[in-house]
Amino acid sequence: MTFQPNVAGTLSFLETKKRQLLIDNQWVDSSGSDTLGSIDPANGQTLAEIVDANAEDVDRAVASSRKALHSTAWSQMTPAERGRLLWKLGELMEANIDELAELETLDQGKPLFVGRWAEIPGAVEQFRFFGGATSKIEGSTIPTSINYQPEGKQMFAYTRKEPIGVVAAIVPWNSPLVLTAMKLAPALAAGCTVVLKPAEDTSLTALRLGELIIEAGFPPGVVNIVTGKGSTTGAALAAHDDVDKVAFTGSTETGRAILDAAKSNLKKVTLELGGKSPVIVLADADLELAIPGAANAIFFNGGQVCVAGSRLYAHSSIFDQLVEGVSTAANDLKLGHGLDPSVQMGPLVNARQAQRVEKFIRQASADGCELVTGGKAIDGDGFFVEPTVIANVKNDMEIVREEVFGPVLVCQSFDDIEQVTSLANDSKYGLAASIWTESLSHAHRMAEKVRAGTVWINCHSMYDASLPIGGMKQSGWGRDSGVQAINNYLEVKTVCAVI
Repeated sequence: MTFQPNVAGTLSFLETKKRQLLIDNQWVDSSGSDTLGSIDPANGQTLAEIVDANAEDVDRAVASSRKALHSTAWSQMTPAERGRLLWKLGELMEANIDELAELETLDQGKPLFVGRWAEIPGAVEQFRFFGGATSKIEGSTIPTSINYQPEGKQMFAYTRKEPIGVVAAIVPWNSPLVLTAMKLAPALAAGCTVVLKPAEDTSLTALRLGELIIEAGFPPGVVNIVTGKGSTTGAALAAHDDVDKVAFTGSTETGRAILDAAKSNLKKVTLELGGKSPVIVLADADLELAIPGAANAIFFNGGQVCVAGSRLYAHSSIFDQLVEGVSTAANDLKLGHGLDPSVQMGPLVNARQAQRVEKFIRQASADGCELVTGGKAIDGDGFFVEPTVIANVKNDMEIVREEVFGPVLVCQSFDDIEQVTSLANDSKYGLAASIWTESLSHAHRMAEKVRAGTVWINCHSMYDASLPIGGMKQSGWGRDSGVQAINNYLEVKTVCAVI
């Protein structure tokens, strides 16, 4: 059965099959001719053509952002005016939420309810939260102990917080619009200008956002959007000598490449990278809460979530019950096109990702793991892999150590808290974790010991614009969201005067 969008705005947007670049608030063609197909991963159909921007296109976008950074229209705008622009953009997104959710489903594959009721509202709240932060950027006065100023004079020292400059925001394909908002909102609140590079597989909502940015009244060049492959467009942007900062979310491997490119002019970098998040279920956990919670932690968005709870550690006394419960939940999930209102899990984003996930599962079987349920690709036009639960694993296996980024859960039992803490921390990643227990003492003591940027207790993947998110170890540098995020885009200047 074929599912089609039914929102007028979605249909109107998709009528323009060949999309352009946004530079200086104008939709313009590339200086080259290379394009990429935007594919519906549920059926393989082409939705639109997007530009594979080249180095010359990136130069134009960066030059536009540099000019806008110093323009009177942006640099002299009051904090309150900047805040109103961010709020206006959020209002426009909310007014067009049904269209944005449909575009996200078509382009990325996620069930419509995920975008409509979770991710797009989350993106809106980013602009509202940071719209209120523009007037809260403050320096401080500093009482110094300098005692050799001229006689009759005194020292006056203070700090200013100033925008870092031109930001390259490079975002991934798994949750395109909310992750875009997590870069754009704090950068714009700080007074920076931004060149946005959406993921090549999921650029449509970013391009629609560009239209809303113009409608909201942002001055030309404050936000420019260049689409294309990471290896071409993204690489040119990360290495550009007139970019002051790169804000990136994606794989640890790509994060390393961005760090290497950033060396050219020692640009600042924040990275939100991969994860292999443990879900730790203690013996006293409420299983009516923990079983669906653990299932949702890994199968939400097909496991294509940086904080996906992909390692399940359950106390030996409840291990079999928990694995059976999560496996039953996996088997009950309905897979299909995200526009089908009865579908609970969509496809993986492309054929390459589906093949990668299958390869991990095959290797796990070859390593002697027990395939409890799932494990196969589904025949058809889309890129579907069954939700999969794997037991009889060890911490040194590839399936346990590497980020699969698909609906694959590995399960191990443990006997005591010290053992499971050691297992949970035995990973190169440190993005997130969840602990399931009725004991407040166990919960908070373990939250301190687990090496992860976010620890959830009796829940997983709970987000809010006020909560910082980011990783330890090879899961990245810096934090998105929360009041800390705006500091990613500010420089501190010290002013010291004799008066």
